[in-house]
Amino acid sequence: MKLRIVVIAITLMAIQSCKQEPASSLANYQGDETYTVIVGENKVGHLKATTVGDTIHVDYDYKNNGRGPTMKEIIVLNPEGYPVDWKITGNTTFGNAVDEHFALEGTNASWTDATGSGNASAEAAQLYVNQFGSPYSSVLAARLLLNAPENTLPVLPAGKLTLTEMEKISVPLPSGEGELALTTYALSGAELNPSYFILDDQNRFFASIDPRYIVIREGFEAVEKDMRQLAENYSAQRYETLQKKYAHNYDKKVRIQNVRVFDPETMALTDPVSVVVAGEKITAIEAADATGENEVVIAGNGGTLVPGLYEMHAHSGDNGALLNVLAGVTSFRDMGNDNKVLSDLIEKIDAGVLAGPRITRLGFIEGKSQFNANNGIIVESEAEALAAVDTYDSLGYYGVKLYNSMNGDWAPAIVKKAHEKGLFVTGHVPAFSNANAMLNAGFDEMTHINQTMLGWVLEPEEDTRTLLRLTAMKRFPGLDLGSPKVQETLDLFVANKTAIDPTLSIHEKLMLSRNGQVSPGTEDYIDHMPPNEQRGMKVALAQIADAEEDKAYREAYQKIVETLKLMKEKGILIVAGTDLGGAFNLHRELELYTQQLGYTNAEVLKLATYDMAQYLGQADLGSIAPGKLADFFLVPGNPVEDIKAIKSIALVARGGTFYYPTEVYPEFGIAPFTQMPEVKE
Repeated sequence: MKLRIVVIAITLMAIQSCKQEPASSLANYQGDETYTVIVGENKVGHLKATTVGDTIHVDYDYKNNGRGPTMKEIIVLNPEGYPVDWKITGNTTFGNAVDEHFALEGTNASWTDATGSGNASAEAAQLYVNQFGSPYSSVLAARLLLNAPENTLPVLPAGKLTLTEMEKISVPLPSGEGELALTTYALSGAELNPSYFILDDQNRFFASIDPRYIVIREGFEAVEKDMRQLAENYSAQRYETLQKKYAHNYDKKVRIQNVRVFDPETMALTDPVSVVVAGEKITAIEAADATGENEVVIAGNGGTLVPGLYEMHAHSGDNGALLNVLAGVTSFRDMGNDNKVLSDLIEKIDAGVLAGPRITRLGFIEGKSQFNANNGIIVESEAEALAAVDTYDSLGYYGVKLYNSMNGDWAPAIVKKAHEKGLFVTGHVPAFSNANAMLNAGFDEMTHINQTMLGWVLEPEEDTRTLLRLTAMKRFPGLDLGSPKVQETLDLFVANKTAIDPTLSIHEKLMLSRNGQVSPGTEDYIDHMPPNEQRGMKVALAQIADAEEDKAYREAYQKIVETLKLMKEKGILIVAGTDLGGAFNLHRELELYTQQLGYTNAEVLKLATYDMAQYLGQADLGSIAPGKLADFFLVPGNPVEDIKAIKSIALVARGGTFYYPTEVYPEFGIAPFTQMPEVKE
């Protein structure tokens, strides 16, 4: 009996020894990895990943312009490489707390993010697209997609991801001996635009790349600029392809037949007419049924032709350029950028290689500090700031914008020199200063309404280079707008004829968005967006800790609205811009002016077209008339009766190049808003 038990035990041991545990998908990737986050050639943070067994720990943190995300992740993979447990905690760029969790147990997948909780039955493991994770997750997706049919997989919560190999490259090893072989990839499906990243020849993460931002393997920082250039090239190639495919440049006159034209000078619609374009200009406005020889005829079907809109607070990039044109935004005022990136973009737009608005440039001047933004020219003295004015003047910029970390005491000298050169001056209120000082220095315009209002609630030593410039807005409800300190500031605006660029829509998003609720202003188009874009429209920007804080932010937003109404009543020019990328957000900015500030629909259309053209000295834009540049858009409805009509656009002309949003939007995963107009060539 004892012998039999021994034999059975030996047999079981032999069977067990022959059973092989599934190999971990991370077997070749154990240990520590460290990456540097760089913005505009400045090191601003880190990403660290530690892999032990099937578990990856990620620590991701960077700060640019006094803000940035802080995230920690714990990711557990199954033997096939799919996440089965994923925890993400930390804070977003604007301080919203993150507590995201995905789990796969058997066939049940469940997740909780800022929008709420969800679940799905999954017979086979599916890749989860996180809401707040670090760029490191791209390597996990890539390893799965490389082995997937057509490099595409369905993902949770919805949609699919596709991996596209861009090119093989190599970079010098830090030792100077030999090179590291790399492959660049595009990951598409999660956002409106692809993201770009790089793996080494062992499929280890090397970098996540963007024209202005990079996360790159420690030791290889010397090549970061070249890697960011790759991202710029790939994005440009994508948009150059879209331009070739969808930009209609007709070789004969174009007649838009049977339309009513919004006339900003009368603030009314004309009777039905036809508008004729030759080359880049409007050549005639004729009877609605007029015809001509050798023309392309576009059926207007009684719709409304509106002059192209101005986005007066933009930070231009090729990713948003075409989307703005499709939204009828044909002119940008760029409020601060990487100067070379902006120069290259304008060159390509002007050459017709890329679609994009006409761009008026403001030169960004920022002071050096631990909190400084990394755009434009960063200065450490008044002399350097004055030299920056000279630089921007020599490059043909329209004006300059001063920023948070600059010493406010330098403002009078900077403004004086800029005005002597005929340059416009605007900007933030530098830290430890206030709006009154900038108004007395001679600012032509003040940027962001909170920048002005903070001077009424902050103590002199409080530092607005941090998120305090946002969180301190919770103090606004207690403001007495009839108080002497408020009236003094408003009187300075009036006396100096200083305009305000309030960016009301970004304040609405910051102060009224709540996790799990559709963000204000997105209700009219959220259903047209790709699944993960919709998800992002249900997330708060700021951390709302409790009911008391919720109330404070809501009342603070109302105080902002009251302040702007008071400014409007005093005749202070309000300039329409978003700092949110324009496009659909600019439509919301204008809608807010009619709903909350007391503008009529016609007044706000005039403000965003003709008035801004006059403000910038662009006499050949802003209205639809013979001799003017052909920048306009066609909507089926009547925006003088309902401002929401500008959200459904059938046609856009930008300098005589025609775009039909309905045929372009599917390239971004956006469901079109209108039918294609009939075009007879």
